[in-house]
Amino acid sequence: MSLFLIVALPFLGALLPGLMNSAGRQAVGGVTFTVTLAAFVGLMTNLPAVLDGHVVQAGFDWFPQLGLNVTLMLDGLGFFFATLILGIGLLIIAYARFYLAREDNMGEFFTYLLLFQGAMVGIVLSDNVLLLLIFWELTSLSSFLLIGYWKHLEAGRQGARMALTVTGMGGLALIGGMLIIGQIVGSYDLSVILQNRELIQADPLYVPALILILLGAFTKSAQFPFHFWLPHAMAAPTPVSAYLHSATMVKAGIFLMARMWPVLSGTPEWFYIVTTAGLITMILGAVIALFKHDLKALLAFSTVSHLGLITMLLGTGTAFGAFAAMFHILNHATFKAALFMSAGIIDHETNTRDIRLLGGLRHLMPITFVIATIAALSMAGIPFLNGFLSKEMMLEEMEHTYLFGPEWLVPALATFGSLFSAAYCFRLIGHTFLGPKRDAESYPAKPHDPGAGLWLPPAILAILVVVIGVAPFLVEDFVKIVTGAVLGSAAEVPDAHIKIWHGFVTPLYMSIAAVVGGLIVLSMFKPLSRVWEATPRPEAKNIFDDIIAAFVMYARVLIHPLHNGAFTRYGLIMAVTVVAVGYHAWVTGLVGPVTREVQPVGWVEIGGWIMLVAASLGLAALHYNRLLALILIGIVGLMVSVAFVFLSAPDLAMTQITVEVVTIILLLLALNFLPNQTPVESSVWRRTRDVVVAGAAGLATMALTYHYLLREAVAAPISEFHLANSYKGGGGTNVVNVILVDFRGFDTFGEIIVLGIAALLIYALTETLLNGPVRARLLNRVPDKPLSGTQHPMMMVVLTRVIMPIVLMVGFYIFLRGHNEPGGGFIAGLIVSIAVVMQYMASGFNWASDRIRFPYHGVIGTGVLIAGLTGIGSWFFAKPFLTSDFTYVRIPPFEKFELATAALFDLGVFLAVVGAVMLTLESFSRLARRAHVKDSDNPMDVDPSLLVEPNSPEGGV
Repeated sequence: MSLFLIVALPFLGALLPGLMNSAGRQAVGGVTFTVTLAAFVGLMTNLPAVLDGHVVQAGFDWFPQLGLNVTLMLDGLGFFFATLILGIGLLIIAYARFYLAREDNMGEFFTYLLLFQGAMVGIVLSDNVLLLLIFWELTSLSSFLLIGYWKHLEAGRQGARMALTVTGMGGLALIGGMLIIGQIVGSYDLSVILQNRELIQADPLYVPALILILLGAFTKSAQFPFHFWLPHAMAAPTPVSAYLHSATMVKAGIFLMARMWPVLSGTPEWFYIVTTAGLITMILGAVIALFKHDLKALLAFSTVSHLGLITMLLGTGTAFGAFAAMFHILNHATFKAALFMSAGIIDHETNTRDIRLLGGLRHLMPITFVIATIAALSMAGIPFLNGFLSKEMMLEEMEHTYLFGPEWLVPALATFGSLFSAAYCFRLIGHTFLGPKRDAESYPAKPHDPGAGLWLPPAILAILVVVIGVAPFLVEDFVKIVTGAVLGSAAEVPDAHIKIWHGFVTPLYMSIAAVVGGLIVLSMFKPLSRVWEATPRPEAKNIFDDIIAAFVMYARVLIHPLHNGAFTRYGLIMAVTVVAVGYHAWVTGLVGPVTREVQPVGWVEIGGWIMLVAASLGLAALHYNRLLALILIGIVGLMVSVAFVFLSAPDLAMTQITVEVVTIILLLLALNFLPNQTPVESSVWRRTRDVVVAGAAGLATMALTYHYLLREAVAAPISEFHLANSYKGGGGTNVVNVILVDFRGFDTFGEIIVLGIAALLIYALTETLLNGPVRARLLNRVPDKPLSGTQHPMMMVVLTRVIMPIVLMVGFYIFLRGHNEPGGGFIAGLIVSIAVVMQYMASGFNWASDRIRFPYHGVIGTGVLIAGLTGIGSWFFAKPFLTSDFTYVRIPPFEKFELATAALFDLGVFLAVVGAVMLTLESFSRLARRAHVKDSDNPMDVDPSLLVEPNSPEGGV
């Protein structure tokens, strides 16, 4: 099966559980299981290639300029982790089907689970670090939804937020580290990066990249000092805990260290950072786990401890350490998933996870007792179980590891951690299942073994624990293949064998000491527990909460004075910052001498410039008069249009003129709801300050423009490329239009989307106003001056109806000629919009709207859809998005003419512009309704006799 399909199946399958929720729990669980099974079977079809040492790859270029390629890679390491994710995922799905209560939304749960599963599979199969980062963040988001699934629990919501915060911050660090690695190598493909060990480690940015990447891995895999988030994720349903702790979320950081092992390991920095963090985490997690009374909390800290063990092995940088780490990942996944599911069974049947309220359950829950005991003894490192084998290998590696002290220090600390690991395992068995037989009524709920739906999934894992422990040769070759993928070469895999008996060697004595010491510690649990409770110690959660609270406080102190909703303050800060930075760059940079002469300026140009300046200054000085300000804005726009004509830019001039007409009309409607004059809101000092800042910004802009216009460009302007390729590349002689619909078509596509969104937002605001308390004020508002007696002048009505078809024909003509002459979809859309707006103005809103039967929302959507489909069509011809094509055809009796796909894109632009303008007009018109008038009427249609003066005896309604 294709690697893309394996990754895509969980994401596509995530659509099904929610849709099938009404079909029943069995259907929801069945379809989720089927989707995961299909992905698992597809993965297994690649097993022969992996066993033969091949690397299966698939991919295509997405944004090659950015190095973002959608490439997937399946080697031994990726296959190993994908097998754990999908294989244990099948058991978790089957378990969750019977674990979740009837009031739990199973469709929602399995949707989140499949999203998380797909993100994890994407991580382990990614061959591009940027793609890996996308999936990495998706795991954080989807795990947030899973951990906080029980939204009614405060602990669940807080645990989800904590996990998202810690892993999210680590993800940001990981992004930085991966970008550095990609820049060092010159590629973001992992298959390329993993071949450049010397180049990466010789670069001065190796250490910063290493630290950033390890931050991402440590936060994800809960390594010290980021270990605290993982136990608080226990508020999630037990199936989530079992999945996250055994095969997925927390293993992502381990996978990342293993994947990057060939290029990052082998240096002192890697050895000291990774080994130290792993050793501390192993011991700290084991000690804390012993004194936890909640079953899931005990198992959570045991996960932290074992993740530290694996991290410590990877940190040694030796081939045998990597071999032992891969084997322990397999073992840990089996016994830890079984233990979590067993804890869930106990909680499900006894209604408690408090070990102090349990004991003697072996008599009432014999099946659960056998499964949990096998898994716990494996975790403790008891012979003939798989945990014993990998623990022996760990102790063997630690025997030869020297870190910060004498030779015996690391072996002693490793034995100490294993001792406490054995102690909490023995406590889990002894305090939960052993002890005197008790009546079922003495528990919070009457305990008994559940149906096979709950105990069969962990039983399968318990069987694997025994099989691997008794016959390790069954998995030895596969573990070596995985190790070869970690090391980067199968030739480097150590010639070691996984055996139960290695003779009377030091690791055996260390293991015996750990087991015996664990029994002794357990026998002293009560006094040790009292000492533990009485000993003051920092609480990681409290520290985290205090740090978050401090960040929030300082954020408020910083943001409240700045982000207060005053646009003038935002503009002031931005203008001062830009001018200051620009001035610094100007005085410290190298400004070349003037190389061009100022062109001669005639009196016509000077007159236009004076009018433009006068209108701009008048607008600033007389802004309090709304109508006058609008007139001055129109003058400014007109002079800009004249400037475009002078500079031989007819397209821009036509666009500017039509935009001015449309915006002035719409702004006139908007002014209808505002006071005629703006009160003075600023003090003299503030206005003086604003004048100074605005003047400085204007002078800075003028200086920058002067510099660029009178000096030769450092590089050839891009206009030369556009002029040279407009016709042969886009099929049009109008360079501006070809740029808009071809060379920069993606920009135009984004612009029409923004334009449509703006119109929809105006409509949404109108709806909010009309459905709220403002509606009454609008309906009862009366004008401060009498309206004209002739609301629909006959001459205007006749004229607009006569010129309507003419304007439509002109718009059609402008649209068709746009590819080779000034025009195009945007200008044509504005021209047609003006014609329609004139109909509304002349004949009233009701008359015009009754004759236009299509919704303007649909016009906007149709335009964006046509433009988007035109761009997608290029993919079918192996061309980039929005690449246009053209040809010439001859249809008798017409002359030969051009057909270009850009015309379809331009049609989408045309429809989006018309729809946005008309939806805005309709929104303003609906706001302008008056009292005594039907909601469907427009103010232009109101009988003047119904309106009264504000101070008249009748008063306003």
